[in-house]
Amino acid sequence: MTDAEYVNIWMRPERPTRGPKPVYSRAQITEAAVRIADAEGLEAATMRRIAAEIGAGAMSLYRYVPSRDDLVELIADRLQGEVDVEGMPSGDWRADLTRYADGLRAMWLRHPWIVTVQRSLPSFGPNQLRLIERVMGALDPHVSIDENLGLMAMLNGYVEGAVREEISWAEEVRRSGLSESEWMVRSSPRVHQLLESGDYPIFSKIVTEARRLHLSRDDQFRHGLQRVLDCIAAALPSTAEPPTSAHREGYSPTLATRGAGFTRPAM
Repeated sequence: MTDAEYVNIWMRPERPTRGPKPVYSRAQITEAAVRIADAEGLEAATMRRIAAEIGAGAMSLYRYVPSRDDLVELIADRLQGEVDVEGMPSGDWRADLTRYADGLRAMWLRHPWIVTVQRSLPSFGPNQLRLIERVMGALDPHVSIDENLGLMAMLNGYVEGAVREEISWAEEVRRSGLSESEWMVRSSPRVHQLLESGDYPIFSKIVTEARRLHLSRDDQFRHGLQRVLDCIAAALPSTAEPPTSAHREGYSPTLATRGAGFTRPAM
């Protein structure tokens, strides 16, 4: 296969068939890139900086990782490997998907710079494939593969949207130099002005009646996740629901469900 025929890093052999024996590895380069990105952001993880981190020549690393896109693919798959799916599928799809969603959110929050990564084509790296097999395996006995793809897209879309908002809010607070509570206090004159105008009845209900906004970030995420899982439950045959699930705290089935497109599990 020629260089022009490779569409992602996983199609390219890690060890070249000719030339000197490799001194470094993709894993070593990827780990260095993640360390740099955690400290300074993804843009700082250049080949030159990675080379300095591991004591190599910058140009020599291109033997292992030919392009920036290849590096991003390696990083993306490395981060997906942090999501613990050991033992899945367990036979309890709701517990499996809850654990997966919690783990995915935790990974994003550990590496908030991943919001800058824009990748939509699947790369079929080993950790991505592991997530597909383990997580989609939880629903596989109950629905067709097309339905499974749609339900997983809905779940991944919720997790990614929620955590992007959480990271964005934290960044806004950081840039303002105010704590979240201080920001709310300073916004209160504008809020009171809007309430007193009487022109925005739905906004007024949000301010005066909504309880969700007063929950912790963890509880807000879990509340939304349970609604998504309720939608998934509504798409499954009744026999798919474990006997104890209907009695779990916070569980209330709904009749609404929807599908969505799927490219790959969220990073």
